[in-house]
Amino acid sequence: MYSRIHEPHACTLTDALSEWAISRPGMPWLQDSQGNALTVGQAYAGSQRFASFLCQLGVQAEERVGVFMSNSCAMVATVFGIGYLRSTAVMLNTELRSSFLRHQLNDCQLATIVVDAPLVEHIVCLADELPHLKTLVVLGDSRAAVPDHWRQVAWTDSSTCVPWEGPHPQPQDIFCIMYTSGTTGPSKGVLMPHCHCALIGLGAIRSLEITAADKYYICLPLFHANGLFMQLGTTVLAGIQAFLKQRFSASTWLADIRESGATLTNHLGTTAMFVINQPPTEQDRSHRLRASLSAPNPAQHEAVFRERFGVKDVLSGFGMTEVGIPIWGRVGHAAPNAAGWAHEDRFEICIADPETDVPVSAGQIGEILVRPKVPFGFMAGYLNVPAKTVEAWRNLWFHTGDAGMQDAQGLITFVDRIKDCIRRRGENISATEVEAVVGQLSGINEVAAYAVPAQGAGGEDEVMLALVAAEGGVLDMADIVRQVSAQLPRFAKPRYLRQMDSLPKTATGKIQRAILRQQGSAGAYDTEAEGAQ
Repeated sequence: MYSRIHEPHACTLTDALSEWAISRPGMPWLQDSQGNALTVGQAYAGSQRFASFLCQLGVQAEERVGVFMSNSCAMVATVFGIGYLRSTAVMLNTELRSSFLRHQLNDCQLATIVVDAPLVEHIVCLADELPHLKTLVVLGDSRAAVPDHWRQVAWTDSSTCVPWEGPHPQPQDIFCIMYTSGTTGPSKGVLMPHCHCALIGLGAIRSLEITAADKYYICLPLFHANGLFMQLGTTVLAGIQAFLKQRFSASTWLADIRESGATLTNHLGTTAMFVINQPPTEQDRSHRLRASLSAPNPAQHEAVFRERFGVKDVLSGFGMTEVGIPIWGRVGHAAPNAAGWAHEDRFEICIADPETDVPVSAGQIGEILVRPKVPFGFMAGYLNVPAKTVEAWRNLWFHTGDAGMQDAQGLITFVDRIKDCIRRRGENISATEVEAVVGQLSGINEVAAYAVPAQGAGGEDEVMLALVAAEGGVLDMADIVRQVSAQLPRFAKPRYLRQMDSLPKTATGKIQRAILRQQGSAGAYDTEAEGAQ
């Protein structure tokens, strides 16, 4: 274990990796599904070399560096290398395309981006709209024609660099930026200090009662906090091994768990459902998995993982990129449907009336409000939108926009989203960004994007569009889906579409998505049923 886990205000993942590499350099740490493996010492040295490589390219401390990569040992060395340089990693979802990708690259004013070769083409097609970009560090062989005014270098060139010897980051320095979405504007960049990121892993160590005998199976993407901090960061702090899957696969999940010898893993509601929907086999209990952390954790999911797969502890939690994970389940305390209990030495939780911020009584539903007790244990704000930061911190509480309730024993249950947010496949989707893409199509006068419940018990949403045609025309739904599919990330593509004469609005002209949601998806055009992709 990292020597400073009982000093959360002083923790950084870079310091934890440095300490581990000095004490046990030959210990195996990472294996990835592409066949690569790293000892702790190799990972540390590779990260240090990559820091020097970036410095040679002209990247400076506090400068932002994009990371547009799939899970791999190389991605881990990249992120830690950026951290050691005291630069800021901008974690980009590999599904981003078109205006979604352009917004995030320009919002951060990225001059340098590290990218997997197959993804280069998605950046190149935006070349004329990226005034700040200068350098692409490419992992693998790319056939995309890069503009002459960009510099392209190979990721592997970092292997010859001398390890970085500059000052390491402090807990208050910004480790990374992750984007989170809403409905009132484009996705917002969350500024995440090193301490904030480490605090997430410290919570997992306590919640899961992790020991040196554990091993994490990581199949969620590292461009999100769950994969990068709840899982990978936890292994650094706890000094345990990890198996890193490039991409989640329900069909190989059990075999991966068994062959890797993993004892721990995390799920989202949908990934858990996909695993459960796999045909039962005689090997369902043939593994070492002792605990799984899933958010949300419906009772029917928990029962299957306990009874069919023989997982002793199935836990949940509650959090978001801005606040980390303030609420965790506990080993040995089954609490299906509930999120868990607050880590009260590190966070303060209040369930309050969403209009007045006045606390509600135990058992009553209100908005989940959070504030930190550890310095720099929260986000430092939203990038370039200070008004949104102030708005979220009304009355000196961070407003999650989520409804919950807390019983007399302190157990907290997530109930629903208060704000108009779409969550699909573990992603928060900006309705505004979806509407911007769809609204530019010929023949569409107005569009509203909103959430409808997904089928099954995954606890997540499907994207639905309400459309008003120009001049009373009739819309071709299949053609709309084909046109937007090239511009929307896969997770943001609409499942249901409905043409309407007009959209319900307030007296001030605001679309009433609550009314649209109440109407449901019955009778709407269903892209899956129609085979439109």
